[in-house]
Amino acid sequence: MASDEAHPKAGAAPVLDGASVRLRPLRPDDRAALRAILAQPEVARWWDTADPDSAVDEWLEEDGDSVGFAIELDGRVVGSIQYAEENEPGYRHAGIDLFLDSDHRGRGFGPDAIRTLARHLIEARGHHRLTIDPAAANERAIRAYRKVGFRTVGVMRAYERAADGTWHDGLLMDLLAAELT
Repeated sequence: MASDEAHPKAGAAPVLDGASVRLRPLRPDDRAALRAILAQPEVARWWDTADPDSAVDEWLEEDGDSVGFAIELDGRVVGSIQYAEENEPGYRHAGIDLFLDSDHRGRGFGPDAIRTLARHLIEARGHHRLTIDPAAANERAIRAYRKVGFRTVGVMRAYERAADGTWHDGLLMDLLAAELT
């Protein structure tokens, strides 16, 4: 594995081509498309953001804690995927999060985006381990992550607060570099 000095803060994100999707750095003109996807009830159910407009604005910040990509299909934004890195040498890894337009689910685009970003994080950024933490009840997302090679680590009880104020469990999943499918 490459040294941490070879992998400082990500900076400018590259364009990454998957089997069917393209991941490209987020741009300010993506705001409306991302906001519209987040407003879809099936997406909003799992992406509870108190202020979706502010959340999108944070993803568009160049100096934020995460690096975001638009998920494009035939030049159209159909979702977003992002990663954040833990660069402490003894704990170095990256976490991934994403959302996908409701009309584009169930056709392999999510796993393709995850696999494409995972490959970049392993091969170009030098990570040996990746994490993802869906809601424990989000079976569709969990199936997609398993298709890429993520495995369940455990349940994080009362992990996230829902819009109605109740807490729900999260599922911690991880992927070691050799497990990427």
